[in-house]
Amino acid sequence: MADAKVIPFDDDRSRARRRPARSEDPAGPDTGTAAVRALPGAREAGQPAAPEPAAPGAGAPGSGAEASGAAEASAGEASGGRSGWERRLAGGLAFLRRRVTGEYEVDEFGYDAELTDQVLMSLLRPVYEKYFRVEVKGVENIPEKGGALIVANHSGTLPLDGLMMQVAVHDHHPAGRHLRLLAADLVFVLPVVNELARKAGHTLACAEDAERLLRAGEVVGVMPEGFKGIGKPFSERYKLQRFGRGGFVSTALRAGVPIVPCSIVGAEEIYPMIGNAKTLARLLGLPYVPITPTFPWLGPLGALPLPTKWTIQFGEPISTDSYPAEAAEDPMLMFNLTDQVREQIQHTLYKLLVQRRSVFF
Repeated sequence: MADAKVIPFDDDRSRARRRPARSEDPAGPDTGTAAVRALPGAREAGQPAAPEPAAPGAGAPGSGAEASGAAEASAGEASGGRSGWERRLAGGLAFLRRRVTGEYEVDEFGYDAELTDQVLMSLLRPVYEKYFRVEVKGVENIPEKGGALIVANHSGTLPLDGLMMQVAVHDHHPAGRHLRLLAADLVFVLPVVNELARKAGHTLACAEDAERLLRAGEVVGVMPEGFKGIGKPFSERYKLQRFGRGGFVSTALRAGVPIVPCSIVGAEEIYPMIGNAKTLARLLGLPYVPITPTFPWLGPLGALPLPTKWTIQFGEPISTDSYPAEAAEDPMLMFNLTDQVREQIQHTLYKLLVQRRSVFF
């Protein structure tokens, strides 16, 4: 199997699909004549005109002209239905051919835009729309172009909140932007998960990768709570954990991009964590092994998330381009901006919880 072509990250072609080159007409630029010749009933100069078609109803009585016309119309409708199905089939086969032959492009981080759009998003979308019934607010606060850093709360035992946020940006933003998530080291050591994460545009949560993405004009998502947020007990739901040392603020300042706070309600209840098997977690090298009301008591069924109703709200962006270049090294400024982002997310969480009618509706 051929390898995919790797496109440099700063290359404008990184997200452009291949298009066949238009061949030049060896006969010259006389395209008007060619167009006329292609039209039905067209004739060249000096040739006799074609006879005019007979008027409707001019056929002999009982010739079945009306029935023939109806049959042709019915066949045309059927052909149109088949052509739509055939187009979808042809598109699917062409996609499979490109995957087999390696005629697709990925950037330096391994992001595969075609696979993400046509396969991964299609798999996540039913969960997003039908299972969690996600409601999105404020997506217009994400810039239509240029880099932006989305900072969100993290919860739910498994990182489904990041995936749902990715679908929200992809499907609801007016410019159809893609969200590039920063993920923990654990994601990139797990088999299969590692490959899928790279294909979906996720990359290691380090300042260097984040800054490169932001300077390239990408929308980057980060959840500073990390495992402390996603693995917190159910009794501490919707209480933000520590946001680290403000590294995400420093990255946004160096790249000169806005920070967009994001609050997610509904993920806390999908796996209510009432306990942690710490000994087993140490043996497996995991940050925690959750115990929920359904897991491990119900076996594989206990691994299904509860169908809660979600709300994702993107807040007003916090501008960083007015700060000088050396501001990224100011620890007091880091602390103040980090606290501002954290407080805005926490306040929005409380507001959404008050407005929520039910966990499931």
